[in-house]
Amino acid sequence: MSAELDELYQSIILDHNRRPKNFREMEDATTKADGMNPLCGDQLTVWLKLDGEQITDVSFRGQGCAISKASASMMTQILKGKSRAETDKMFDDVHALVTGHPTGADVGPLKALGGVSRFPLRVKCASLAWHAMKSALNAVDGAATPVSTEGEGPGGEGA
Repeated sequence: MSAELDELYQSIILDHNRRPKNFREMEDATTKADGMNPLCGDQLTVWLKLDGEQITDVSFRGQGCAISKASASMMTQILKGKSRAETDKMFDDVHALVTGHPTGADVGPLKALGGVSRFPLRVKCASLAWHAMKSALNAVDGAATPVSTEGEGPGGEGA
């Protein structure tokens, strides 16, 4: 990756960290899930509003490092209006990207997270919101299982 592209991606991550999008609790959410990365101290909650199989709104709230917050912010922007199937595919594509195995799929601005794969401990930061979202999406009657990166290898496949 070129130095200019690296700098652009870093700028995107820092901007989402400073001014996160959809950073709010959602009172009328269909479901929500909590996520925690004890190693880095990231803690967040992801809320989803569903209309059948479509995500009509998504938000998050929490604290954490710049990568964690930026990933959650970008995730909320890209998933609005997506179907469950599109969301599952996006989850797989983003997870592959941050773990250093990009699928070649168009992930739009989320491509900025690709550099995280060079820092295995940061993979958990970048993927935490995505795992919380997946837990919320798969929740039964809105009761999602909290997710944690505890006990997983540095940036391993489970991250």
